Amino acid sequence: MWESESESLGGRDYGNGVLSSTKLSVKTDGFELRGQSWYVATDIPSDFLVQIGDVNFHLHKYPLLSRSGKMNRLIYESRDSELNKIVLDDLPGGPEAFELAAKFCYGIAVDLTASNISGLRCAAEHLEMTEDLEEGNLIFKTEAFLSYVVLSSWRDSIIVLKSCEKLSPWAENLQIVRRCSESIAWKACANPKGIRWAYTGRPPKISSPKWNDMKDSSPSRSQPVPPDWWFEDVSILRIDHFVRVITAIKVKGMRFELIGAAIMHYAAKWLTGLIRESSGSADEISSCSASNSNGSCSSWKGGLHMIVAGMKDDPPTVQAKDQRMIIESLISIIPPQKDSVSCSFLLRLLRMANMLKVAPALVTELEKRVGMQFEQATLADLLIPAYNKGETLYDVDLVQRLLEHFLVQEQTESSSPSRQSFSDKHMYDASQRGNGTSAKMRVARLVDGYLTEVARDRNLSLTKFQVLAEALPESARTCDDGLYRAIDSYLKAHPTLSEHERKRLCRVMDCQKLSIDACMHAAQNERLPLRIVVQVLFSEQIKISNAMANSTLKEAGESQYQPMISNRKSLLEATPQSFQEGWATAKKDINTLKFELESVKAKYLELQNDMETLQRQFDKLTKQKQTSAWTSGWKKLGKLTKMTATDHQDIRLQVPNAAEQTRKTPRRWRNSIS
Repeated sequence: MWESESESLGGRDYGNGVLSSTKLSVKTDGFELRGQSWYVATDIPSDFLVQIGDVNFHLHKYPLLSRSGKMNRLIYESRDSELNKIVLDDLPGGPEAFELAAKFCYGIAVDLTASNISGLRCAAEHLEMTEDLEEGNLIFKTEAFLSYVVLSSWRDSIIVLKSCEKLSPWAENLQIVRRCSESIAWKACANPKGIRWAYTGRPPKISSPKWNDMKDSSPSRSQPVPPDWWFEDVSILRIDHFVRVITAIKVKGMRFELIGAAIMHYAAKWLTGLIRESSGSADEISSCSASNSNGSCSSWKGGLHMIVAGMKDDPPTVQAKDQRMIIESLISIIPPQKDSVSCSFLLRLLRMANMLKVAPALVTELEKRVGMQFEQATLADLLIPAYNKGETLYDVDLVQRLLEHFLVQEQTESSSPSRQSFSDKHMYDASQRGNGTSAKMRVARLVDGYLTEVARDRNLSLTKFQVLAEALPESARTCDDGLYRAIDSYLKAHPTLSEHERKRLCRVMDCQKLSIDACMHAAQNERLPLRIVVQVLFSEQIKISNAMANSTLKEAGESQYQPMISNRKSLLEATPQSFQEGWATAKKDINTLKFELESVKAKYLELQNDMETLQRQFDKLTKQKQTSAWTSGWKKLGKLTKMTATDHQDIRLQVPNAAEQTRKTPRRWRNSIS
């Protein structure tokens, strides 16, 4: 146990914590304990008995009446001058504090320490040992020791505040708790470089909070004082006093990261289930509840252990009440800033809050805090069992609410900056869009992994699965492989789904966002509807065509197709490593598809040529049917007449030359006339 630090302040010497009265009414050598009774070592027989619990004090009236106003009033109100027994079961501090007060009344030296000063101060107030009865009475001297010795010491302030746990409400009414909390807060906020007092420091590994077994560590010049030097000392306090200290530290302006770290350190010490990795399975829950139902533990003694809530109608145990009060208090003092505590800590606290039936308002507040930093969560922390006797093994509705809080927070942050300059706002918007997109992508991967785990639960309804899968916007997922795995797991666990329900389930997935490995698996998956398989094959063929076109255009240096190339690159990066391992098989399938595609194109061209030939023949037949023999005869006659007229004109022009060349001209005329 820490010893009080003796100090001489303000010109007042308190005799190294030794307190004595200047007036000796009864000469005594001290007190003697015989069994459960205390006797004064004096020759004068005792005439007054004070009973406190099971302990009896055989004393004398005069020393007590001369310094205690309560003793005077009790004897006066009883109107019995011969009264020789008083029962003081409600005395704060118990028999230990009354023993010191009685010794002070007899003038025996009393050693004041940080361990007994709070109980003695409350007992003096209860016994009304004021200055009206005697100058320098017990109230004055204990108050002076508190103000000048205890509050100026880090260790003594911690010890006194720890000893006030059994003195409620006296310690609160006498402002002992408030003054010690303020003193601790001032010293915790001091610059670590200026710390010269001894402190406990954080142990190498977490243990139960036995504050009287802690080892001292003093600051040295070679080793700097860490910022969290005060965590271990403050964590020994009861939760209500810890809240008072943290509240006072907040007022002093300490960084919220340190306050959050102190809260996590306190929770790890008093809520041991918070630092234990738990799978959340039904077997573990049942085993834990069975083991806790056999044992019992009193309140506030040693470390608190995690209580797994039993049946809903079972009365809560005392230890469960204590843990519920710790969780509710910690939720109320967590700093409002984001990242003041880790998301993993918040989720484990939320798990215990649901388990112990914490107030719904505080649970909602805790869910909002988790939503603020939901992208930092892990799959193991999200697998929270359904403690309210739900149909499902895991609390899917809780994850749905957390996701909604996250989306609301993202939307609020994207529209929050309004009082910034144009350039600053533009840069802020760009950074926020990048951070928001990456956060949504991380949350999408987390939700897909969560859906894969909970899909194995046969009691999970299709509506809950679909609502959770569609909660995120389409831009959050660049690759739907995780969503496809979740859908496949759900189809495995629910083989009795109808064709309509299978189509409805697969509608949440975009086939064009599947990697080549996922497409190959889906093309051979008999659990998928036939329509989805066709869509997968079609999207795979489009990807292959785009990949071939992109590779050709990349070699040719076509700049207008750069976005398509970047999309292909991101798509390949999103595929798993098995893509490279199974490339030989995939390449063979690609070549087969290319050959089939070329054959289809050749058949199409052949059919097109046949179609054109048939069309020409049809046009010829149509023209022949429209013309008759009579019209064709008239056409021939018109052509002949036109030809004779033309010949007649040509002959007239050639008459002179014809007479010179030949002598048979009249025969030609006769032929032309006939």
